[in-house]
Formats: sequence, C-alpha cells, structure tokens
Amino acid sequence: MSLLRPFSALDLFAFNAINLDVWTETYGVNYYLSYLMHWGDLFSVVESAGGSYKIDMSAASAASGAQGATSTGAFGGGEGGGLMGYVMGKTEGRGRDWHGHVSAITVSPQHRRLGLASMMMDLLEKVSEQEEGWFVDLFVRQSNNLAIGLYESLGYMIYRRVRGYYGGGPGEKDEDAY
Repeated sequence: MSLLRPFSALDLFAFNAINLDVWTETYGVNYYLSYLMHWGDLFSVVESAGGSYKIDMSAASAASGAQGATSTGAFGGGEGGGLMGYVMGKTEGRGRDWHGHVSAITVSPQHRRLGLASMMMDLLEKVSEQEEGWFVDLFVRQSNNLAIGLYESLGYMIYRRVRGYYGGGPGEKDEDAY
C-alpha cells in the first residue's frame, strides 16, 4: 500500500536512500526548496504504509518564539515504511509552448516495477493540464533503457537528442539525453 502526497521540506531528510541510485540526478538543498516554493503542486512523494515519524521541534520553536511545535513526515530507508519515490516538476514556456516539465522522477530500486512512476507521471500530467499546459516533456539518459521503455508505454516519444546533457563527472564521459 502506498500514498501519493505533496512533498514536504522535511522529506529532504528522508530521501537519501532514493537519491543514492545511479540513475537519479541529485541537486543541492536550495534547488529542491526552490521547486517546493514555486511549483509545490508538481512536487510529490510516494510513501509506503507505516512510514511516518514525529520530530519534536521544541528547541527550534523555542528559539523562534513558537510554542510546542511538532512535525510529522516520512522516514526513508527503513523496513515497513518510508519514501518509495518522488517526482519534481515545473511549468514553463510561453503561449502554445506552455508546458509541464519533469525535472526529476525516481523510485527506489526495491520499489520499482510496482507502477509508482506511472502513478507519479499521471499526477504530474493532470496538474500540468489543470495549469493549461499543452504537453509534458522530460529528459532521460540515452542509456536508461528501462526508463525509456516506461515513458514510451505512457505515450511519450523521443523528440530529439541533446548531446552531453548529463555530466559524466571526473574521468567520465558526458552522456546524451533524449
């Protein structure tokens, strides 16, 4: 059983296990927070049942003057609960080029092949449509055949190749994207 819900800033503390995957592009904290602030309706996580935790924010709230705050979120990586994946998107363009864009989507290796990526893509497509987007686009590594197959099964097609889109890191070659 899983729950698709909006991303919370506290999820930043829980998605490291998902981001360790070789296919997942990772970003700095400010990047994730910027997406959360500007396109929060296009930033979601899939959480497994039993994955909640409670943080006592007393010390932080005392410093800020707030009274007895607590926060509830998802705890990743543990058995019996946690974050299973996330999708981060945005809207961009002008006029007939206004569209949704998938900036990142990933599912933890142990939760793949359960339809979670399809569920997250469906949500992002619906929200993009509500915001009057004409289409949804994304980039995918040319070597990521499983992801390419998933996107094709969802009706996406390769529009063009972007040479060297994915940086290879020290000593590695850059990789093209579709």
